[in-house]
Amino acid sequence: MSWPLVKLQDLVEINIGRTPSRDNPKFWGKGLSWLSIRDMNQGKFLSKTAEQITEFAVKETNCKIAKKGTVLFSFKLSIGKVGFAEIDMFHNEAIAAMPIKKDVELCEEYLYFALLQMDSSKSTDRAVMGATLNKKKMAELEIPLPPLATQKQIAAVLEKADQLRKGCQQMEQELNSLAQSVFIELFGDPLINPKGWQPRTLNEFYASPKTGTKCGPFGSALKKEEFVDSGIPVWNMSNISLTGEFIDSPTLWITEDKYKQLESYDVLQGDVIISRAGTVGKMGVVSSEYDRSIISTNLIRVRFGNDLLPLYFVCLMTYCKTRLKRLKVGDDGSFSHMNTGILDNIEFPYPPMKEQLKYMKFRENLDLQLGNLNQLKGEHESSFNSLMQKAFKGELNLNEIEKVG
Repeated sequence: MSWPLVKLQDLVEINIGRTPSRDNPKFWGKGLSWLSIRDMNQGKFLSKTAEQITEFAVKETNCKIAKKGTVLFSFKLSIGKVGFAEIDMFHNEAIAAMPIKKDVELCEEYLYFALLQMDSSKSTDRAVMGATLNKKKMAELEIPLPPLATQKQIAAVLEKADQLRKGCQQMEQELNSLAQSVFIELFGDPLINPKGWQPRTLNEFYASPKTGTKCGPFGSALKKEEFVDSGIPVWNMSNISLTGEFIDSPTLWITEDKYKQLESYDVLQGDVIISRAGTVGKMGVVSSEYDRSIISTNLIRVRFGNDLLPLYFVCLMTYCKTRLKRLKVGDDGSFSHMNTGILDNIEFPYPPMKEQLKYMKFRENLDLQLGNLNQLKGEHESSFNSLMQKAFKGELNLNEIEKVG
């Protein structure tokens, strides 16, 4: 079914936020909630803000308020974050508040999903939006506008599918929190060293001084045009996460001949790979269906001998990163710097192998649960994206409201 495409400017007000001057201390302090991009990571409903502004700031800078229930949309820095103001709040200039115009028949929940689908990797609208967006471009964006009753049905279908995928995300967070709490319980805070274990440096545990650490090949050694559609995987930053997970889904490949040239950058099962650019310090233990692979330019490979379990090291660096000497961590949870010299000199209390193995046994069971959950999460994610695409192309069978889940 085809519905008319209507520009956002005909449906909503587009109110751009404002940041009061940081130079005036009278503008900042306890008072009125002020939303920034980082506050939009809390989910669909936005109620907590890291900062507040004063009534004096509102008066002097003419900041516009987003009333409770208003849809908020980020259009700069991190484009496509969408949420509802759960309380009255102000916001910065990277966020637009979109109250629905008077006499317009538009459901807020439908608007929320319509904006959300613009950031879908499969959405052509995302390409239209591009890397930057401004008020004029936003005003020209179009969304299909079915009758109000149909909008509510579509929103109900998508909400149900959204809750299924978010349920998996919540369970994943809880399992990761459990993994961290058990690690801390077993090994203690490395800065305090409550177990009294002997401090050791990481370079004592490498497989050998020569093969212990290895940075990826320089760009001149592995050029973009040398990647192929299939062959031998090249791991990159997308294959590791901030939670210490290795993701066995290669996106880059090289030929057999190129692999022979770069074999010194090879990766074995059980090696640890770490990002040294972008989000610095993401890492994971390689466990892959591919028996041969190499690291890309922005990764470091670490290979341990028999006295330190790779999983222990990844967990130490992931869960205790702010508790290790000489390592600096930014606000986003990533390390400020990472290189082989830093790795060599990391000092930590060395736990006996039996303690490392005890945690390994626990993690085998937990990781099995996480694996099953990730499969289910992928299915729900795929279902949600499919429903989103169908909904805004007018192809959604509304009988599916009874079938989702």
